[in-house]
Amino acid sequence: MEFTFDHLVYLTRKPEDVVSPLNSIGLHVVEGGRHEKWGSYNSLSYFGLSYIEFLGIDNWAIAENEIENRLILQAVDKLRKDEEGPMRIALRTNSIHKVAERMKVQGIKVFGPFPGERTKKDGNTIKWSLLFPENSHESELEYPFFIQWEQSDEERLQELKNNHFIGLHTIGNGDPTFEYVGFAVNDLTKSVKQWGQLFGLKSSEVFMDETLKAKCQRLIVSGTELLFCEPAGDGIVKDNLKSRGEAPFLIHLSQTGKSEFIKKVNGLWEFQ
Repeated sequence: MEFTFDHLVYLTRKPEDVVSPLNSIGLHVVEGGRHEKWGSYNSLSYFGLSYIEFLGIDNWAIAENEIENRLILQAVDKLRKDEEGPMRIALRTNSIHKVAERMKVQGIKVFGPFPGERTKKDGNTIKWSLLFPENSHESELEYPFFIQWEQSDEERLQELKNNHFIGLHTIGNGDPTFEYVGFAVNDLTKSVKQWGQLFGLKSSEVFMDETLKAKCQRLIVSGTELLFCEPAGDGIVKDNLKSRGEAPFLIHLSQTGKSEFIKKVNGLWEFQ
């Protein structure tokens, strides 16, 4: 069963407030719309079909009473404590019911699949299905959740281009690639093995990243890869583990025409 990277959920109290700061460094970010059923809303930045969702809560009465959508429960918990920044990833599938059965066979409790939708600013509605595997008690790093869109990849890509969601970055050649998401973990071998087996993902060789001061390894996912990093001394990864625990901490964009780390909107961005 194959998966494709879909998006990174990035928590922020006011998704509209990330638009201007990220536009100022050449990233195209637009206000998305509302999930009325869940009391949430977002802004979005696309890199092909891989994208970043800046998620916030605009109706706490609805969000605080949500039971099924584990992402909203997580968002409510973290935003109550003013914990903003990268939070969790979604993997795309065309067989979400089969994924649910596979998770259950492996002894993992799942929530869903259940339908979701977002009302865009133009009044049109986008629909999908979601599936949330319950996290292992052996790790604090949240498992990916799964999404199946109502439209095909080709239809979504064309619609996003037509609506000017894709293709308007001004950094580099105007077409940066969302190459990988970095995760800070306590035990590299254990985390990579666990995710690799559960989700059928192949891994790279282990290597040292001197800039991050970490021992790292990639899990290969179509679209955007996953970089797991264990601290090998004082530095960025160790600091993130101390402040945020096991979680996504780095967004790596290539083909930007730059080579630098940037701290923006409570997250770390690496441009190459």
